[in-house]
Amino acid sequence: MVISGSTSELRLLADPTRARIMSLLLDSDYGRAAVGALAAELKLRQPTVSHHLKALFDEGFLDREPEGRNVWYSVRPDQVDRVTDLLGAGHEGTPDDGVLDRISEDLAARFVGTFARETVDRYVRESFALLAERANITRHLPSLTSRFAADRLSALASADLPGHGIPEVLFVCVQNAGRSQMAAGILRHLAGDRVHVRTAGSAPASALRAVVVTALDEIGVPIGGEYPKPLTDDVVRAADVVITMGCGDACPVYPGRRYLDWDLEDPVGLPLARVREIRDDIDARVRDLLSTLQVNAA
Repeated sequence: MVISGSTSELRLLADPTRARIMSLLLDSDYGRAAVGALAAELKLRQPTVSHHLKALFDEGFLDREPEGRNVWYSVRPDQVDRVTDLLGAGHEGTPDDGVLDRISEDLAARFVGTFARETVDRYVRESFALLAERANITRHLPSLTSRFAADRLSALASADLPGHGIPEVLFVCVQNAGRSQMAAGILRHLAGDRVHVRTAGSAPASALRAVVVTALDEIGVPIGGEYPKPLTDDVVRAADVVITMGCGDACPVYPGRRYLDWDLEDPVGLPLARVREIRDDIDARVRDLLSTLQVNAA
């Protein structure tokens, strides 16, 4: 399949797991890798990696070459430059204005009739600055900027439409790389489209903790597309329920929101066995929360 357009490209590579796969393939010694090697590097199960590879292959980013019992994947030669540009690989700091302009153009088309191009462009450039400076992210900035700006614009639009019937839940922890991501992943998995879920961090890390991804993968909860992001006013205003986890007074308080604080141990540096216990504690809390949201949303 030929890639259909820039918006789909940005959306696909906004998933950090897929972006990481593409980076591993680009950086590999022979320009290709098998599923098993990628799974070992990413600390994920092979079926999970195969799912991401299929999505990338179907969109025309990858070549697939069976060889005996192995299947080798590589970035298509005609897509190498495009992938490198989308990932922001190999360079630090600000992408050129053309890249940010393109992201703004794509998002302006997505939010046509809701926000002016000037508003979209302001959010794109502000989102880039927040990710680059506060989250210390130096790779995949174009795709993550697109994702972050789109989420903030969606939150802004949602805050202007009270009573839309779908609960909005925001999970906030310090690094947005462990507890809040586990809670959000489990709630999305259980609720589907019945709940809008967002996360943020008061001092976001540069990447999700691998042990957290592994712990969620063990129970079949996908975490694809998530990444640590700074806490912004717009996502708090959009939330019906704000759940904090050890971030102190960093989260602003607005009337009409329900605020909860979950006393949970930070999984950073803990062994997988302990992270599983934290995961299961979060799972129980999320299920209790969901039962109340279903009542409120009815």
